[in-house]
Amino acid sequence: MGRTFENRRLQILKRGDRDAKAFTRAGRQISMAVKAAGPDPDANASLRRAIQNARAANMPKDRIQNAIDKAMGLGDTAGYQEVLYEGYGPHGIALLVATATDNPTRTVANLRFTFKKGNGNLGNTGSVSFMFDQFATFRLDAEGHDRDELEMELIDHSLEALVDGMSDDGKPQLVLRCTRENFGNLQAGLEAKKIAVVSSGFEWVPKTTTELEEAESNAVLELIDKLEEDDDVQQVFHNLE
Repeated sequence: MGRTFENRRLQILKRGDRDAKAFTRAGRQISMAVKAAGPDPDANASLRRAIQNARAANMPKDRIQNAIDKAMGLGDTAGYQEVLYEGYGPHGIALLVATATDNPTRTVANLRFTFKKGNGNLGNTGSVSFMFDQFATFRLDAEGHDRDELEMELIDHSLEALVDGMSDDGKPQLVLRCTRENFGNLQAGLEAKKIAVVSSGFEWVPKTTTELEEAESNAVLELIDKLEEDDDVQQVFHNLE
């Protein structure tokens, strides 16, 4: 996801809608983490990560606790599962749609409709994912870090790549990547060095990217925006430059 894409996308994001969506996403991550390994963040790395991401989205503490309580069965709760959908947007751009859903039948119907309306098409499993590699990802505020020094400090903790990124608010970030299997190693290295992490998770990174004219890119961005409006959608990954 290049800087050109991120700059252009900031122009069409709606702050209020984005915040509401971020809270929904964070709540589902917390719910799945609690149900998988319990409500204690100290003993549940996935829950620590989910809470970290919720705080990065400015989710209030009471809503974070409410999400944990619901997952423990102390309130209305639903069982979510992670499902990855694949497809193509306008002009042949590959899209991976990561979802957390309690009703895959509903989700796939909604996504198929959105793809079709956006001049794309929902594909079968494996139709797009071969164009991407999955990495564990940690995002840091760029300010206060020396890139070369940071890279040298973390290379022994399984760091594979350090690239530039940007927050939804347009602030520069450093994006650290390692293999999915080495998530714990890199996380431990960051914690040992007391390096503050804004958010972390797993991302699909395209092996190659495609550059389009501005009007064509905007058509892809509009489809991505519509996909992300769906409550079941967690993230959308693409190979647009």
